[in-house]
Amino acid sequence: MRFEYRYMETVAENIPATKPKWLKVKLPIGQKYTELRGLVDKYSLNTICTSGSCPNMGECWGEGTATFMILGNVCTRSCGFCGVKTGRPETVDWDEPEKVARSIKIMNIKHAVITSVDRDDIKDGGSIIWMETVRAIRRMNPQTTLETLIPDFQGIERNLDRIIEANPEVVSHNMETVRRLTREVRIQAKYDRSLEVLRYLKEKGINRTKSGIMLGLGETEEEVFQTMTDLRNANVDVVTIGQYLQPSKKHLPVKEFITPEQFARYEKFGLDLGFRHVESGPLVRSSYKAQKHIL
Repeated sequence: MRFEYRYMETVAENIPATKPKWLKVKLPIGQKYTELRGLVDKYSLNTICTSGSCPNMGECWGEGTATFMILGNVCTRSCGFCGVKTGRPETVDWDEPEKVARSIKIMNIKHAVITSVDRDDIKDGGSIIWMETVRAIRRMNPQTTLETLIPDFQGIERNLDRIIEANPEVVSHNMETVRRLTREVRIQAKYDRSLEVLRYLKEKGINRTKSGIMLGLGETEEEVFQTMTDLRNANVDVVTIGQYLQPSKKHLPVKEFITPEQFARYEKFGLDLGFRHVESGPLVRSSYKAQKHIL
């Protein structure tokens, strides 16, 4: 079945001055969180949860889920929304797969999310390290389930094939925004290329595919509906929708704070479209409730 959605284009004009009350974050608590926090500090482990100050860290850690970033912390792309450094990355650390696998074992993680910067500076786009990381985690942590939140690898199939060969339970690639804003928000990325990556992953046998978008950059409701429809037409199973927050004054400004009621409308629309899971809310991030997306 192919889904269609038609819309008229308009742009939100209400630019917010202060964050609304629904974006306030509760401090992480709980025994499991405390234990993992202690392990991270003791062994100097690197997780996106801590380095990115994720608002859901306490909840995710309490359920035995954590996110790790590979291939360094310098990206070859300069997306207008992202707080990761842009420039010339360091050389690839071939010991990294074992280091990540060891961190997951120390933390006793039940479900791990692996992500990375874009590495357009190397021929394989970092896909070999990706494959070796999944294999190392499988070898050292056979009971741990995996989600890989991958870059687009410039749409090169042989690089995507390495992810497919590694066969994590979930493969995710974020659209980030609607078609009209893609050039401004993602610069080097392409809307249709990202859709083709997701479609290719599914066609080649990945059981569960996933994508995410962030709101508040000037998109319209109709454009969000259309993006969700495009994702379902690419046979994507899971979608996450959250609020964009400006990392610094150098990044794209927030043009609107989306209300919880509006996020609920997007959730209903997505479930009606047939997504297996829709995570839609102001504090939702790509790995939010990731452990249940394998079901």
